[in-house]
Amino acid sequence: MTLGPLMVDVPGTSLTDEDRRVLSHPLVGSAILFTRNFESVLQLEALVTEIHAVRKPPLLVAVDHEGGRVQRFRTGFTELPPQRAIGHAYDLDPDAGRRLAWQCGWLLAAELRAVGVDMSFAPCVDLDYGVSEVIGDRAYHRDPEIVGRLAIASLQGMRSAGMVATAKHFPGHGAVVADSHKALPVDRRSLGELADDLLPYRRLIANGLASVMVAHVLFPEIDDAPAGFSRRWIQQELRWNLGFTGAVFSDDLSMGGAAFAGSVPERARRALAAGCDVLPVCNDRDAVLAVLDELAGESDPLSQVRLARLHGRPGPGRLELHQTPRWLECRAAVDRCRDTPQLQLDA
Repeated sequence: MTLGPLMVDVPGTSLTDEDRRVLSHPLVGSAILFTRNFESVLQLEALVTEIHAVRKPPLLVAVDHEGGRVQRFRTGFTELPPQRAIGHAYDLDPDAGRRLAWQCGWLLAAELRAVGVDMSFAPCVDLDYGVSEVIGDRAYHRDPEIVGRLAIASLQGMRSAGMVATAKHFPGHGAVVADSHKALPVDRRSLGELADDLLPYRRLIANGLASVMVAHVLFPEIDDAPAGFSRRWIQQELRWNLGFTGAVFSDDLSMGGAAFAGSVPERARRALAAGCDVLPVCNDRDAVLAVLDELAGESDPLSQVRLARLHGRPGPGRLELHQTPRWLECRAAVDRCRDTPQLQLDA
């Protein structure tokens, strides 16, 4: 059985019979976990094992685990700093900032791989324009070159621990006020004015970026469809002009910013037609069932290749990991970062 385009969630800390039926559907290829799926490290490891055992090849298991306020699992995991703190460390000492980005990326990936999770949707490479509350301290910096350097270091750390990186939210969510979870943000800049936002993607793609998540943001000067439903953004700008060959994730199709495209099955069809490989539908089991009933079509062989590359590589288990010098070093670096006063710049 191949991996389908739909990414779904599960409601609890273990699988129900309905969960197994949904996860076994050929249109499903991946599962996403949330805080509600976590009671303990051992329980989480058992849940991930359950999901992987549902079918062959195993489903991808993903989570949003950036650090700061976006970190689904905390007890038994290192509490990672927000990316802005890494940007501040870079301002004080560029070499130390890059090293901290690598260490946080490695630690994030190594701890998740130790319980079987394949991938995290990180890093966030939106620029810190100071206007988007939903991005806020999730952004490394305002300077796109610095964002690119820190994101590359994070990618390399994650890769060293056996996990691919996912850059988000393409082509940029940092310059809009509205939260795409609730409404459709509109960014009225021209393509030329978006050059800074695109620069981190150029740098990451040149360094082997495996996946990208596309934003539910409308750029009316470029296309009349939001980026996640736009062939112009995905096929022309991302794939052709930036040369990206990896997997493209839509942002969650249950979000308010996706309502532009109609019902959830209609959103799924439009996102696929635009060039998305993976379609997350979260926190709405009825919508998942509707998509499974209504979505049709043959699997894209190229999508299958892209998705196969996202499975995590084997690594040490949790107890073994905690004995390694690298884990101890990276954990100490994160502790120092949390204890360091944040850089304050005069207005």
